[in-house]
Amino acid sequence: MTDFSLWFETGLWHIADWQGYDHILFLLALCCMYQWRDWKALLVLVTAFTLGHSLTLALSVLEVVKIKAAYIEFAIPLSIVLTSVYNLSKLNRKVQGDKIRYAMALLFGLVHGLGFSYLLKSMLGRQTDLLLPLFAFNVGLEAGQILILLGVLMLGSLAALLKVKERDWRLFLSAAIFGISLLMTFERYPL
Repeated sequence: MTDFSLWFETGLWHIADWQGYDHILFLLALCCMYQWRDWKALLVLVTAFTLGHSLTLALSVLEVVKIKAAYIEFAIPLSIVLTSVYNLSKLNRKVQGDKIRYAMALLFGLVHGLGFSYLLKSMLGRQTDLLLPLFAFNVGLEAGQILILLGVLMLGSLAALLKVKERDWRLFLSAAIFGISLLMTFERYPL
């Protein structure tokens, strides 16, 4: 196995790991308001998230940015809570062109990138050549995010086939994600 594929798989399985379900919950919260017809708006949203987490992942691995892990571990579920609350406040609205949602994706992408960086830094150890591992890990994360995104869209399509109203689907997912992430936030409070 090449170095690229090793780091790619590490990134892919980090995002898709059910034991680290906080990242999956965030993607669900971020994307559950969208349907297949919203693919352009969803592409902009996912790109904003990618830009945010790619930036802080690189800056943290290169040790330009240093924040205590406990604060990041608290901020991650808090970002999910806030995204869910925003979803609940917008249940009946169209998602295309929602600049606040795009800003949230970018901002919370910065937080999640710091979370990803702790795993990557621990695996890199004293390795000095960071470009390939950083790039491959990030590409793996993106592949995992796309798989999760496709899963969310397929579940939304299944709900529509079962005659679940779009508003009810959004309400169900956002409320469930809110409850789970609120518990995680309390569990990870850094004091």
